[in-house]
Amino acid sequence: MATRHHARMAVVSLLYAYDLGNQSITDYSDEILEEKKIRNKQKDFAMDLFRGVMDNLEAIDAKIIENLTDWDFDRLGSIERAILRLGGYEIMYGELDTAVIINEAIEITKAFGTEQSPKFINGVLDAISKSK
Repeated sequence: MATRHHARMAVVSLLYAYDLGNQSITDYSDEILEEKKIRNKQKDFAMDLFRGVMDNLEAIDAKIIENLTDWDFDRLGSIERAILRLGGYEIMYGELDTAVIINEAIEITKAFGTEQSPKFINGVLDAISKSK
């Protein structure tokens, strides 16, 4: 059975595909989640997160850019951008404790990112949490 962690990982995959230019990913998100065995409440959770990020993408990206130190948004890797977008969305619009959101983002980063990515993700999301 899928957990919220699995649902978030699936959302990062959807956001990653979107960032790589697959603009129609929103049309296939249900099927992709089903394929990843994200069902029932976790599927609803994942879809809420994905739609929330997509609906607020401009504001989320602006907040990420505002909190990047010595780094250009366009130079971010697509996976890091996807993780920051999801984490930024949850910090800005969600109800979970910020520490939980950041920890979850770091765990996802460890699975998908480079060795240096967790520290970077932690720093940017922590800055976003302090500036909201």
